[in-house]
Amino acid sequence: MSKYLKLFTNQVFVTILWFGLSFFAVLKQVLHHHYNNYLIYKYTFVDLVRQINLYAPQPRYFDDSNHYGPLFGLVIAPFTLLPDQLGCVAWVMVNAWVLYKAISMLPITTWQRNAILLICAHELMTASYNVQFNPMMTAIIVLSFVFIRSGREFWAAALIVAGTCIKLYGVVGLAFFFFTDNKLRFLLSLAFWSVVLVLLPMVFSAPSFVMQSYYDWYVSLSEKNAVNTTSHMQDISVMGMIRRIFHYPQLSNLLVLLPGLALFGLQYLNIKSYKVLPYQMLILASTLLFTVIFSTGSESPTYIIAFVGVATWYMNLERPTVSGFDIALLVFALVITSLSPSDLFPQPINRAYIKPYALKALPCLLIWLKIVYETLTRKFYRPPVHAVE
Repeated sequence: MSKYLKLFTNQVFVTILWFGLSFFAVLKQVLHHHYNNYLIYKYTFVDLVRQINLYAPQPRYFDDSNHYGPLFGLVIAPFTLLPDQLGCVAWVMVNAWVLYKAISMLPITTWQRNAILLICAHELMTASYNVQFNPMMTAIIVLSFVFIRSGREFWAAALIVAGTCIKLYGVVGLAFFFFTDNKLRFLLSLAFWSVVLVLLPMVFSAPSFVMQSYYDWYVSLSEKNAVNTTSHMQDISVMGMIRRIFHYPQLSNLLVLLPGLALFGLQYLNIKSYKVLPYQMLILASTLLFTVIFSTGSESPTYIIAFVGVATWYMNLERPTVSGFDIALLVFALVITSLSPSDLFPQPINRAYIKPYALKALPCLLIWLKIVYETLTRKFYRPPVHAVE
């Protein structure tokens, strides 16, 4: 048994698995010409330069429509120089690499990092199969945490503002505000980067067009939020579960979101643990999970964000003793959240129960509630033991 454990936590093996699964997923899509998301991304930059509405449908080039901010056009810009198929593969692999790098920078042991990568590899494959930006979004949140606690507030602020200007999710990096000793510098950095990154797309387009695009983005997101609640592909969230299980489509998001925010806020009552790494790691895990399970825009590929939270929580449990309940929660998440969309899971069950009732969110909700409980009850702070004279 120990031989297999060593294999599955071996860095070379985990690295090959991490990038290999993503490469296999995107290659399959490219060979079948199924990379519509990449085309949406590509034309965000193309339309920015040509000053064509970034959020208008363009069935000539792609299905659906763009829902990312104008700054995203600059992120995808280098890939647009390549042929579409090659650009798509490069995009997915860069996403995988950025998240790999972010996890490798977490202040934990090499064994823990490898375990997190292993736990999340299949969920990354799902995001890669859908040619999604979510792995990079996960990395932005993780690196915001890493930079804040390492005293690099200037770059943490850059990532938080960039993530917010791209997909709004980046704003959750503010959850780590209390972990910095340089709060004024952090706030000033946020102000600086807010100006720079909001204006930066104007270098490639007309200022009036970029400002109009921000308004168009707001309209696009408002319309998308209304549509999400009626789609089985979207709203894989706590609100979505309640709406579908109880056949209550008119449920107000605020009735669920406000109690969720209150529970999230309770975690900060443990003030004396702010400087303790295990507590900080739990807040990181909680933030990653909260971002997804309380968003109506969450879909299956979005769960790479939440699943890094799941893995971070599990590897942060007090050891050497891990309870059977915690192991059961991890297994439940692996089976229902990660494996259910794949061929490894019985698809009749997925089609009859998991998808219709948004049950992909259920294990993540239970783990998030467990994290809230841990932040309030775990003894993170232990006073120093003084030697007896």
